[in-house]
Amino acid sequence: MKLDAVLWDYDGTLVNSVPKNIDITKTILSIVAPHLTGDNLPKYLHSEELYHQANHAARNWQELYVEYYGLSDAEMIQAGSMWAEHQEKNQTQVNLFNGITKIIDRFSDIHHGICSQNSQRNIRNVLEFHGINKPFKAVVGYDDVSNGNQKPQADGGIQCLESIFGHTNSQLLMYIGDHEADTQFARNLESALGGQAKVISVAAAYSRANPSTWTVQPDHIATNVEDLSPIIEKYL
Repeated sequence: MKLDAVLWDYDGTLVNSVPKNIDITKTILSIVAPHLTGDNLPKYLHSEELYHQANHAARNWQELYVEYYGLSDAEMIQAGSMWAEHQEKNQTQVNLFNGITKIIDRFSDIHHGICSQNSQRNIRNVLEFHGINKPFKAVVGYDDVSNGNQKPQADGGIQCLESIFGHTNSQLLMYIGDHEADTQFARNLESALGGQAKVISVAAAYSRANPSTWTVQPDHIATNVEDLSPIIEKYL
């Protein structure tokens, strides 16, 4: 089978958005949980290194907010509902990981899509700014999927495929992400597609992820962005 499409996570996979995400999280906390600001700011928001520790240890963003930042369940739900709005408002610049543009250009004849928990509009703006928007035939963000069906549930992937192809009959796909939940998402998408469909999972370890500690193991690990090229090439 030949690869039908490459689907991507966004944060920590295509872009290093940590500085922006820290700034946005601080803003949201000041609104929904002011008791977690100032001297009480969660330690995992004090530096990029600490942020990475929490982000890659948490199973999902809900656990990140509750177990690592200290929000209540109600505060977490409110914070999640504000994420897309503040992603679009915040002007902190994000940068593509070095080499990503070259990868996208090399495989521009393949359909690409993004399944993310970032804001769709924010993602599209960044892709356009960096001149890599054309190969991405679909972008599904946090605001496109109901709260209970976010990754690692397969709903975003199904929407992405329907947007790209108009159907979900793909037989071979690849999903690239930097979190264990992304690998689980690939597995869930494969199960949702059923039949003979296969979803190859690739861990973007170049974002400081440590896939060796994951319970759900990916099919491939990209230690550097350059590693993505031979991995994708293998399935063409």
